[in-house]
Parts: sequence; C-alpha cells; structure tokens
Amino acid sequence: MTGEDAVRLRPPRNAVDGRAVAWWRWQLLITTALPVAVLAVLGALIGPARSWLLLAAGVVAALGLACAAFLPAWWFRVHRWEVTDDAVYVRTGAFRQEWRIAPMSRIQTVETVRGPLEQHFELATVTVTTASAKGAIRIEGLDHELAAGLAERLTLITRATPGDAT
Repeated sequence: MTGEDAVRLRPPRNAVDGRAVAWWRWQLLITTALPVAVLAVLGALIGPARSWLLLAAGVVAALGLACAAFLPAWWFRVHRWEVTDDAVYVRTGAFRQEWRIAPMSRIQTVETVRGPLEQHFELATVTVTTASAKGAIRIEGLDHELAAGLAERLTLITRATPGDAT
C-alpha cells in the first residue's frame, strides 16, 4: 500500500447509543441472578452447608451489583466505532482494550442481530465478518435503525470495493 492508500489505526469517532448502558446493566444483572438463585435455593435446601451457600450467594450478588453499577458506564466511555469508505474501525474492552480495523476489501458478510433484550431497548448489533483469523468485528449497542442503515451502507461500499475478501 502506498502512503495514500494505507489504513491507519486511530480512535474511532462514534460512541455507541446511550441506551447501551442500560442494556449492558440488565445483561449483568440477569447473568448474576441465576447463580445467586441457585446458591440461595441450595442454601435453603442443604442444612449443613446453609450458611456457606447463603454467604456465597450474598458475595456473588454484591459483586454482580457492583459490576452492574460501574462497568456499563466505563464500557460506554471506551467503546467506539466508525465506518469510512476504506475501513471499519472498532475499539472495545474494559481492562484490555482492543482496537480493530477491517479494510472494506476484506469484508465478507454483514449482519444485524437483535436479541430480546436489545429489542426492548431498541438496539442492535452489527457483525462484520472478515477474512481474518481474529474473527468477526462486532459493533454493539447501536440504535436499531442506525444499525440497519449501517449494514446497508457497508453492503453497498463493499460491493463497490475492488479486491477479494479471502
């Protein structure tokens, strides 16, 4: 690639939708609720281990609540995305941040996914599959209409981009 054609690593410009904070928070709470419920039920049913199981349920619940209180806001500050005519840029992560670039010529498929909780918050995830061993790039927490438009735009750009995605 020449200097003009090079795609360089840089911070993506767009933040995810603000509703993603609530969506991530609910995901953490739901994920925490199951082990807490199992430990609490076992604690109620198993006499000799009752105090240890109930203590474990309390610790898991406290950790889950702490994570739900703090992590989503942190993720919101870190997660960024951008699509240009040349590439898709994504930055994700909390403790270990990951920056990825997918040149348009490497994109193989684009899909939009909306799980039940995402539908409730009117959000969607755009998944860009590339010819990379690293795997697909996911842009989570987008407004569902923006995600649909983004998938359409990516499809049009990749169709017009020369090169093969292998």
